[in-house]
Amino acid sequence: MEALRGLEIYELIIFAVIGLLVLFCGYRIKKIAFFLVWFLLGYNLMMLFLPTLNQWVPQIADNNLWQILLPIGGGLLLGLLGFSIEKLCVGGICFALVMMVTVRYFGTEVQTLAIGGVVGVIAAAFAVMMMKPAIIVSTSLAGAYLLTMILLTLVPSIEFSVFYWPIIIGVTAVGSLVQFSTTKGTT
Repeated sequence: MEALRGLEIYELIIFAVIGLLVLFCGYRIKKIAFFLVWFLLGYNLMMLFLPTLNQWVPQIADNNLWQILLPIGGGLLLGLLGFSIEKLCVGGICFALVMMVTVRYFGTEVQTLAIGGVVGVIAAAFAVMMMKPAIIVSTSLAGAYLLTMILLTLVPSIEFSVFYWPIIIGVTAVGSLVQFSTTKGTT
């Protein structure tokens, strides 16, 4: 959430639109949704890595253009990977979501990460076996996660510890229902 607090309002609005697209149209636009989800993942990973990179290469820290282009480049690289490899993307999205929940709520001890990794691999394998429902639920969950984080960033009076899970679960359920009802008969 700290990464989102550093963004401008227009960037949050762009991310909210992307989140809505992925939430409600994830299966219909699955290639685009995969690109968007993986772009956001790459963008956020690069934003998290940027302070370390700034320490290693001070010239990057001094140049505003690099501060803008590197996260976009990281997002584009992962986005292109997500666009091209569908099964890996579904499995990867499920694994990444499990690991994000593990780190956020259970910590980063080695045992916790190992258990989260095993659960993530099982969830990813199940998702690949159940492709259409997995795409719908995982894109709904990814969109719900993004929208929840943006909402909690824009409205700081909403208590994170109380409303985080109810918002994510509720928005995911709504997005999944919309996607299941609008994609009947499509493969």
